[in-house]
Amino acid sequence: MASSSISRGSWTAQQNKAFEKALAVFDKDTPDRWHNVARAVGGKTPEEVKRHYELLVEDVNHIERGRVPFPNHWTTSAVGDDGKRMKNLKPQ
Repeated sequence: MASSSISRGSWTAQQNKAFEKALAVFDKDTPDRWHNVARAVGGKTPEEVKRHYELLVEDVNHIERGRVPFPNHWTTSAVGDDGKRMKNLKPQ
């Protein structure tokens, strides 16, 4: 998955948002799908947006197969909304 991280690093947040919206508009049956998505994103070629999509699908498949661990955001020193320290927390 390191390759997807490198590729995605060159995409701005605005381009990723435009990419997501374009995928919702131009589904797999749309003629010239990747050309249309690239035009909607701006600054990317049809080949780049297609590869970005393939990497996204690859990442989703890894997640669905349990190959990506859940992040461990909880610690025993976490502080609750009331400002009190919470003890013995575990991720759910």
